[in-house]
Amino acid sequence: MDPTETPAATQAAIETCRLESLALLARNLCPHGILAASRTEAAEVRRYTRIFGRDAAICVLAMCGSGLPRLEQGAVDSLDALASEQADNGQIPKYVDPEGRDADFWYLGCIDATLWWLIAVDHVRRRGLVASDRWRDGVARAIGWLLAQEHQTFRLLQQNEASDWADIMPRSGYVLYTNALWIEVKRRYALAHDEATRHHFNHLFDPYQRDLPAYHRARLLRHYARRGRRDPGLYLSFVNLAFAGNEGDVFGNLLAILCGAASESKGHAIVKTLSAAHAADPYPVRAVLHPLSRSHALWRPYMDRHRQNLVHQYHNGGIWPFVGGFWVMALARLGLHAQAWQQLAALARANADGGWRFTEWFHGRSLAPLGMAGQSWNAATFLLALRELRDGGPAWSSVAQWPLTCARTTT
Repeated sequence: MDPTETPAATQAAIETCRLESLALLARNLCPHGILAASRTEAAEVRRYTRIFGRDAAICVLAMCGSGLPRLEQGAVDSLDALASEQADNGQIPKYVDPEGRDADFWYLGCIDATLWWLIAVDHVRRRGLVASDRWRDGVARAIGWLLAQEHQTFRLLQQNEASDWADIMPRSGYVLYTNALWIEVKRRYALAHDEATRHHFNHLFDPYQRDLPAYHRARLLRHYARRGRRDPGLYLSFVNLAFAGNEGDVFGNLLAILCGAASESKGHAIVKTLSAAHAADPYPVRAVLHPLSRSHALWRPYMDRHRQNLVHQYHNGGIWPFVGGFWVMALARLGLHAQAWQQLAALARANADGGWRFTEWFHGRSLAPLGMAGQSWNAATFLLALRELRDGGPAWSSVAQWPLTCARTTT
């Protein structure tokens, strides 16, 4: 569906959001890179005026290729700022102070900051914005840090709970979101055992296939993971020794599509499941389909901190516009362009709420705007989604076409 075929009001909303998104990214730039949110007193107190590894890297994907010199330079500055505080063991920080005063690595580590940084570095290199060997030493150390956490048979990354973007959710062991990014990193940097990573990804996170895994420990993990099945069309959010996540992790499933972990048929099954659950109504998109209540076996006391991660809130079922951008891109990647344009317009309305507040997240039921205003990655993923639809190809992923080597999946 061409954007010129949409109603004039929809076209206008999308174009206005494009301009507002570029303006927000420009306002949130500092001499050292892109801040997570606009400078306000509340943002300063909550440390949103920092350069976050995952937030900044996602913004880099949009700023690089924008054609605006200030944003293009801000993309490089952001990666430089994160690299300057890289740990001796190779880990990229959760965030760095823009003045270089401190770097934070979170309570249990922050595994996805390193993954997103590597993806953004490769993206900037491919765009020709820097020399192909820029950050060479940092890249080698970052990959080395990740490889040290890779299981030597499953070839999947292992992590503790609450140590990625959903930092007050109890996902641990092998986490869907993290390992979708690991597949993307492996492809971009031609790392070894990428086929084994994708194979075990599909057998662990989608454990309902007819064929049995060859590895005996994989068979036991699958035995436990098959219990409590809720959404056959989705991947599990995580798999640990004797328990797994059935809450319906939307972001992780979308990344499985975009990073080429899922087959095309599995991708359509994911979209069908999310659509049937109204995950994108009225705004794209809810973080999970089935929020965890206090009575759930996976509930953790830290989820109640500041009463933030209660049912239908924050990572536990809140609506996140930045994830909505990945939803639109997944629809486009599957050829569902009419639906993608409609959802892009809905995403523009979400960002426009409150006078272009670019709200961090909305309550999943009441739709109350919550979290910090002026979210940079809201703007970035809107621009990426628009770029994917208008260009007719991947806006950031290295997947040029659907991989023929994906493990067989059943729907």
